[in-house]
Amino acid sequence: MSNLTTDNPVALQTLMDETIFGNGFDFQADLSGHSLQEENSVDAQAAIVQASSATKDTSYVAVGIGEAQQAVPSQVVSGSQAINDLEVLGGEFIYQGNKEQGILFILRYEQYPYFSPAALEAFEKTIGALKLTKESVAVLNLANSHNPNDFKRIMQFFQPTKIILLGVEPASLKLPFIEHNSYMKGRIATVFNTFSFEEMFIDVNKKKLFWNEFKTFIVS
Repeated sequence: MSNLTTDNPVALQTLMDETIFGNGFDFQADLSGHSLQEENSVDAQAAIVQASSATKDTSYVAVGIGEAQQAVPSQVVSGSQAINDLEVLGGEFIYQGNKEQGILFILRYEQYPYFSPAALEAFEKTIGALKLTKESVAVLNLANSHNPNDFKRIMQFFQPTKIILLGVEPASLKLPFIEHNSYMKGRIATVFNTFSFEEMFIDVNKKKLFWNEFKTFIVS
């Protein structure tokens, strides 16, 4: 994975100043063959997540919603009748999950509130292999007309430390070019650019390239 150092003033200011699954993505077997050192690294990450959860309020509350209100069932964006109990409504962004851990997945699905059914299964099993859940990470769909496609505002609202672009072109957020399965690192956040799950479904090599870099990125 290449480490992109950008000279783009907008990207630098935003990054630095703002504070497997059923379709062949079963990564559990891959993880079981890793060295004890890597396993300990994953366990340490899980311990950090657990410790953080114990000290932080992880209720799904968005800006503009009173603290007593929990997440409410989502409204359908298009193409789905499913109720999403993890969706956070109100405020500047509508998103799914929890932003407290600083891990943000950004995608662009026109026909679904978040993932297609197949991609959702893949997503859950992928992050599950790294001891994460959809309750512990944030997912933002830029196709939702409510959500600003503005990287600076995303940084200000979510305050992420790790951002994963799933099939979202960096240029659409006015970021510099980032090769697939490579990252751009700032002082506050690192942006990892990769393929959409649909692209990985039809190309095994893309799936392998993604997984080899993603597991390192998440536990680093």
